[in-house]
Amino acid sequence: ASTGASRAVPLLSPAEVDRAVDGDEAVLVEGDRVGYGDRLRVLVRRTDRGPVVLAATSVTAVDDPLRLVRAALLVGLPLLLLASTAGVWLTVGRTLRPVEQLRAGAEAVTAADPSRRLPVPAAEDEVRRLAETLNGMLDRLEAGGARQRAFVADAAHELRSPLAALRTVLEVALVHPDPEGPEPTLRTASEEVLRMARLVDDLLLLARLDAGASPARGAGRAQRVDLAEVVRELVPDGVVLHLSPAPVVADPDALVRVVRNLVDNAVRHAASTVTVTVSAGEHVELLVDDDGPGIPEQERSRVFDRFHRLDSPRTRDAGGTGLGLAIVRELVAVAGGTVGVEESPAGGARLRVQLPPAPG
Repeated sequence: ASTGASRAVPLLSPAEVDRAVDGDEAVLVEGDRVGYGDRLRVLVRRTDRGPVVLAATSVTAVDDPLRLVRAALLVGLPLLLLASTAGVWLTVGRTLRPVEQLRAGAEAVTAADPSRRLPVPAAEDEVRRLAETLNGMLDRLEAGGARQRAFVADAAHELRSPLAALRTVLEVALVHPDPEGPEPTLRTASEEVLRMARLVDDLLLLARLDAGASPARGAGRAQRVDLAEVVRELVPDGVVLHLSPAPVVADPDALVRVVRNLVDNAVRHAASTVTVTVSAGEHVELLVDDDGPGIPEQERSRVFDRFHRLDSPRTRDAGGTGLGLAIVRELVAVAGGTVGVEESPAGGARLRVQLPPAPG
């Protein structure tokens, strides 16, 4: 056990050896029985051949490192926790700083200044993608707001025109009564009222379509309809027809409005001839051709905008509201189709509507 211990005195008695072997665990004994000043931890093992092997070590040699480790933990652990807390606080603060910048930027975006955008962090991470997505949403909202303001301004202008004409007619009739009677004045006033009523009806229809509602109050659900029959019943005399059976699944009222608006538009601008063609194939196709001045290629993508006017001889006359083709685009989109404009073989404009065919 030690160079200073007595080698003549046994460390354990035979009975203690037997108990230690049977118990298979270390035995604590006082070191003074062998002249050692500290308690000893003794381990006893019996070999296969019989001799007993004793190994002893000082308890102090084992306890001192444990006390040292305990003291280090008592002092170091709080310091480690404090350092870890500070590190986590700094890391979280640095991580959330871009989020706070986004919050401050979002707070700065107001209706008075819709052009402001959120700051985009330099790091290529989720926060940057979130900022870019939100800025894209703000772009769309600003564009939608601009379109809405322009639409309201155009609608007010268009409503003001028939109101001003009606007011003028009535004021003139009051100051200078027509010797032939009130019928001419009433006829003119009625025409302006009807024009204003058509404009209001078109505005209400577009508002319902924008809100995702049915094109007309009380309109039925989509059903199987032969587009050729709809055209045959609606077009006026003098329009050239080329019709083939073309069943589609759509709201009948919406189809009637689409055909009427397209044909009315073509009749107003045609020089002499309007041709309507309906055919069925991969798509059900409705073609409306006129031989008027046509639509310039650079204007074809905008001709379906609300209140859009062309800087050409093909301008909106007094018979239209400036919303007919915009309504056509919305109704065709609701039916799952597309509408476009191209040059007609007759020299004017061709409006092409494609709709999904009815199944079966």
